Amino acid sequence: MPSPADEAFQRAVAAMRAGKPNIAERSFQQVIQLQPGHVAALNLFGILLIQLGRYDEAEHHIRLALEENATSDSTFYNYGLVLKALKRPAEALEQFSRALGIDPSVAETWNNRGTVLSDLTRYDEAIEDFQKAIKINPGYPEAHYNKGKSLTSLKRWDEAFSAYDMALALRPNLAEAWLGRGNILFQLKRPGDAFVAYNEALALSPGLAEAWLGRGNVLIELARHDEAFSAYEKALALKPDLAEAWLGHANLLVELRRYDGALAAFDRALALEPDLNYVRGLRLHAKLNLSDWTDLDADVRALVSAVRNGEPATVPFQFLSVSTSPSDQLQCTRCFVADQPSFPPIWRGEIYSHDRIRIAYLSADFRNHAVAQLAVGLFERHDRLQFATTAISFGPDDGSQLRHRVMSAFDEFIDVRENSDAEVAELIRRHEIDIAVDLMGFTQFHRFNILARRAAPLQVNFLGYPGTMAADCIDYIVADPTVIPRDHFPFYSEQVVWLPDTYQANDAKRPISEPKPTRRECGLPETDFVFCCFNNAYKIAPEIFDIWMRLLGAKKSSVLWLLEPGSAAARNLRREAEYRGISPDRLIFAPRVAPADHLARSAQADLFLDTLPYNAHTTASEALWAGVPVLTCIGSTFAARVAASLLAAAGLAELATGSLQEYEALALKLADDRVYLASIKNKLARHRGSHPLFDTERFTRHIEAAYARMWARYQRGQTPESFAVDRIN
Repeated sequence: MPSPADEAFQRAVAAMRAGKPNIAERSFQQVIQLQPGHVAALNLFGILLIQLGRYDEAEHHIRLALEENATSDSTFYNYGLVLKALKRPAEALEQFSRALGIDPSVAETWNNRGTVLSDLTRYDEAIEDFQKAIKINPGYPEAHYNKGKSLTSLKRWDEAFSAYDMALALRPNLAEAWLGRGNILFQLKRPGDAFVAYNEALALSPGLAEAWLGRGNVLIELARHDEAFSAYEKALALKPDLAEAWLGHANLLVELRRYDGALAAFDRALALEPDLNYVRGLRLHAKLNLSDWTDLDADVRALVSAVRNGEPATVPFQFLSVSTSPSDQLQCTRCFVADQPSFPPIWRGEIYSHDRIRIAYLSADFRNHAVAQLAVGLFERHDRLQFATTAISFGPDDGSQLRHRVMSAFDEFIDVRENSDAEVAELIRRHEIDIAVDLMGFTQFHRFNILARRAAPLQVNFLGYPGTMAADCIDYIVADPTVIPRDHFPFYSEQVVWLPDTYQANDAKRPISEPKPTRRECGLPETDFVFCCFNNAYKIAPEIFDIWMRLLGAKKSSVLWLLEPGSAAARNLRREAEYRGISPDRLIFAPRVAPADHLARSAQADLFLDTLPYNAHTTASEALWAGVPVLTCIGSTFAARVAASLLAAAGLAELATGSLQEYEALALKLADDRVYLASIKNKLARHRGSHPLFDTERFTRHIEAAYARMWARYQRGQTPESFAVDRIN
């Protein structure tokens, strides 16, 4: 006769098989009450509780089963599942390992041990476990999918793609494999294909929050902002603790200049996942764009400390606006580059032989953008007898007059928005480009992975990014003795090429609208002294703002004219002025307008006040072109030395001060001494047509000399080295 405990156990098993969990639970409880050490009941009850999502209770019962009998691999396996669900991966790893010590022939155990190794970021070991699972059971789609996930984490895209494809060949309705495929396609800059993959995943599993997240990321890339909002909202409705969805939501709000909402979303992401890569820097950048200086010193110190510790705390561009150390900037960028995938070079050392040196300029900014505004004259003036020029454009076509002018300036203009990084790199190689000139660095929409494939014999960092790219695939950086003095060479991975005047290209045909608006039309007082700064808000540091407010305090009949930064930042800046005893009405905000209109109105300012540690760059040359003197303080990084370079090239080196004390004193002198200021303005007016800053032809000959020297070394089989271009008169 079976005992009451055995009868209850049989009822429990039958109910469990019949999908009747309530009856099964009562029966298991009866067994355990009658026979507390019933191993099979404890084990199966634990499995039932796992199925019901009651992991704490499951952990208790399976642990009791192990105390009674520690020889069952399935019990250790089940204990591992529970601990994994409880987010205790190290303990789960131990239990799966014990199960494998008893029976190493179970594919599911290898697969699940691999997943906890992946959770512990031990991706290579995880891949070994998935391989063992696949060797035991080649038709195991989850093992192929999990292998793909770990390969993705290692940025081994091609292998990961193959693993996902194998999973889908075995089980075409595996939504997670479509998700993984979409994630890779997105990383490979194939947004259209990624979008299809995410939609496949969602058709199979509409509740897959990560697929909604991926869909949102693609929609941002495609500038379909309303749909991106909807996708992120769907992801967060399904999974409110999905930190990456909060991050995507924040990035979208940044794109729309809604920095207050972005800051809140970054905070939610970090609350859920404090070590989320690069988010601390993105958060601080949003805060600076709001001119929210609450605890700013502490935030900056923490970010700098994280960078020095080698943590992936910020992307390089965001770090430029808070860092005062070229050494820290190098460390930050090295960390970022080390986190990017590596690729074998597709240029294999051939020395091309062409009638002309083939130059390709790579950019997302061949549109109404600062880079195109600066460089269009250079593109137009290249010596077509010596150089064949190609534009590799991966940014939007805004239909602007500047876009059309840029397109007309090149021998060949290639729109590669729809092409992957690998396809673009292959295109550059097929064209046998001698020198690929990157105009992006690590600014928004960069496509570093084109250059990482070493598509051309020589690859150059120029104009768009004021810092090192810290990458072996970048041979040279175009600079001048001011922005990168010789004792700063160790902070640049590139070989430094000095141009004679300034590294910054400028367009001598930059249009200024006519007629110019009056002060009244600009919302400015007719007779007051007008200080101005048209830099974005993230460049305005409290220390600089303190000086500006002291200047307004000392010069009673004066105002400060700023670029409109958004309503929240404007409120914050006015509040900060009031804290410093200055009427907020003395801050006047200029709306964003077309570049030619902005240049026309800029002439109504008396003096442009620069920022530190990130100077005015294009905005400084715009002010000088409009006839407005620029006062700067030279700092210690490339980004902090640009305005001094421009002033030297304009013959106004006396406006580049060596300390903030000198900066403040000279600003006050210029505001008080109208005769002195008039002499500076007259000097600027004379120099605009005679000095190097706006001599596009001269600049073009200098940078062409640089390209020719780089090319000559390459033709001789010599490695890149730093050099200075001789001045051409």
